[in-house]
Amino acid sequence: MRRIFQFGGYFASAVLILFGAGSIVIGALGFSEVRDTIAREGITATPDAEELGVDLEPGEPIDTGAEAKEFAEIIRTHALEATGGRTYAEMGRYLTPDGEETDDEAEAAVDENGQPVQNAARNLWVTATSLTTALNTAYLAEQVALFSVAMGVALLLTGIGFLVLTIGVLRPRSEPTTTKPLTS
Repeated sequence: MRRIFQFGGYFASAVLILFGAGSIVIGALGFSEVRDTIAREGITATPDAEELGVDLEPGEPIDTGAEAKEFAEIIRTHALEATGGRTYAEMGRYLTPDGEETDDEAEAAVDENGQPVQNAARNLWVTATSLTTALNTAYLAEQVALFSVAMGVALLLTGIGFLVLTIGVLRPRSEPTTTKPLTS
């Protein structure tokens, strides 16, 4: 029975160590991929970055998840400025001939093709939301990669600890030798 427990301890230790190492590698690769992908886009902080209260310098390259999240805040601020502080749900879908917003297609002005005129501010909000979502996803992906590395370290240490415990408690014991007292 001791042999089964010993084998089980070694097996569990090996699995934990392998999963830990794998998690560290996958997390590190994911972290690197996120940063490479962000940097490839060539985004730089806008000239008004400091004024907007984000932790970016004007012209600073955006190449980390945290910087991507800060830049997403800049985009949101600019979108709110462009829409008069209103979000997508607060704007009409179309514009009337007088330039007023409406959700009623029948009231909307029509373009040269007879199509209702779209509200450009609302469409700008959709674009801004797409960009901020992508940037915030980069931040989230970087955090998940860091979590994967941290969990990998935890699994690795747990596996090593379990191995030490298995060796210390379940290793075969040698038979004590009996010695005869020396007589002179």
